[in-house]
Amino acid sequence: MTQSHKQHIQLPITTDGVSALEHLYQAVHTDSSLPSISKQMLKNYALKGGVWLSPFNHQSNKPQKNERLRRLKKILSSNDLIDFYYDPKLLNSEPSPPTLIADFKQYSVWLKPRGMLSQGSKWADHTALYRWIEMHYQPNHQNRPCWIVHRLDRATCGLMLVAHNKKMATALSQLFEQGRINKCYQANVWGVFPSTPQTFTALVQEKPAISHATLLKIFSPPSSITPISRVNIVIETGRKHQIRTHLSQAGYPIVGDRLYGGGENLQQLSPIPDLQLTAYQLNFECPVTKKQQHFCLSESQLNLHDFYSEKG
Repeated sequence: MTQSHKQHIQLPITTDGVSALEHLYQAVHTDSSLPSISKQMLKNYALKGGVWLSPFNHQSNKPQKNERLRRLKKILSSNDLIDFYYDPKLLNSEPSPPTLIADFKQYSVWLKPRGMLSQGSKWADHTALYRWIEMHYQPNHQNRPCWIVHRLDRATCGLMLVAHNKKMATALSQLFEQGRINKCYQANVWGVFPSTPQTFTALVQEKPAISHATLLKIFSPPSSITPISRVNIVIETGRKHQIRTHLSQAGYPIVGDRLYGGGENLQQLSPIPDLQLTAYQLNFECPVTKKQQHFCLSESQLNLHDFYSEKG
């Protein structure tokens, strides 16, 4: 009987000279709680980030830091430790692909779709943007290593920068830390948003946070449906869920935001939308050329619903 629940299999290595694949294959086939998993499936799960190795340093007599084991042909030594994080639903899922906006070799700009993660977890990382690029984007038939330098929520779509070497990752990270990369968002929110620009300064996770929001348009729904506004948001800080928190606290939760109160009226809409928040614009000075870079999604790329007809 196939098991669908998540399991963590920890495998201490007691013999030398055998590959990680053989050790792992033997372990899963002697565990009655696991379904039948072929060697090819194990190789695939390793590529997707579900297998970790903690090598043992015999000179210091201490285990080294664990890291993902992508290739199971590696020969192991006694006292090494394998961790297999088996989540069949996650490991067998495939995200919607991102869209390449621009490639500057040392870094690239991508449109991350809703549902795709910015970074993975110990259970897998193939559904994360950086790993998808490493696995599927191969200009000139060469893999591109990736470093994430900023994040978007899984439910948010939008523009993201990805570095392709450590030096560029450091440079781009410093630009973000110094506030020299400007990001703009658009969101559909519940309610009639004020016509004058609004600034929100409430703490987010007990840290200072500043968001500026401006009304773009108001949709005119039937009388039985709550009004919806489209707003533009610029943030001075980058706290987790900052925009979602500030708009919800102000009484204008984002449509589709079930975590911060924007999911209460979804039954009024058909089809029911996902989180209506998109990072649509990036402005920064290129670390290589020192020229200003400007990226802005087109209306068709925003992936935001146009509800009913507009007022005015």
